[in-house]
Amino acid sequence: MFQVIIKLIAILMVLIGVIMIYDARILTKKFFGFGDQNEATSGLKILGFIIAIIGALIMYFNI
Repeated sequence: MFQVIIKLIAILMVLIGVIMIYDARILTKKFFGFGDQNEATSGLKILGFIIAIIGALIMYFNI
């Protein structure tokens, strides 16, 4: 049962990471109100990539 919960959390992490990568510009416009959106967009893409990789590694190694 514990492994199923961990797998579901890992799948959600991958899903959130991919959504952050593809919708970074939209999320930046919605949540942040400062001038330079290009830096915020690239920061969100990097964060989404890291979250997706962590989730995929958790699924792969079945921690």
